[in-house]
Amino acid sequence: MVFGWAQIVMDIQPLLVLITGEGTLHGFSHTYVGASLLAVVSALSGKYLSEIGLYVLALNPERDVVIRWPVAFFSAFIGTLSHVLLDSIMHADVQPFLPVTTDNAFLQLITVDALHEFCLYSGLAGSAVFFAIHFWRRFNRCTTTDS
Repeated sequence: MVFGWAQIVMDIQPLLVLITGEGTLHGFSHTYVGASLLAVVSALSGKYLSEIGLYVLALNPERDVVIRWPVAFFSAFIGTLSHVLLDSIMHADVQPFLPVTTDNAFLQLITVDALHEFCLYSGLAGSAVFFAIHFWRRFNRCTTTDS
């Protein structure tokens, strides 16, 4: 959930540019420096928002699931830094290494279609791993309680 929150936080600045028409679409938030700062903000806010969200959705009614700080920060940093990388490949206005350089060495590293396929297949693979682990744990829980 913190990873997802970090994605939302990353795109607040481009959303404001689209709404107001002012500024650079992929500005400071889409640099590695900006993304690192937003990762800290995302981790600090996302940990608590995620725990509240799990409670409100009745997925954690006893409030016994607590997102640990290292997990929150790792999720936020993976979320923001990967966001910059993926947007750097497909958007010409992203300057990921600002303020060091305005160059974007990742632009068109692969085609946008190939990037979309990579994201789709990564999501499918991640879903398969998630459900495999979920069912494996459930199966092991059932077999250990039955004996």
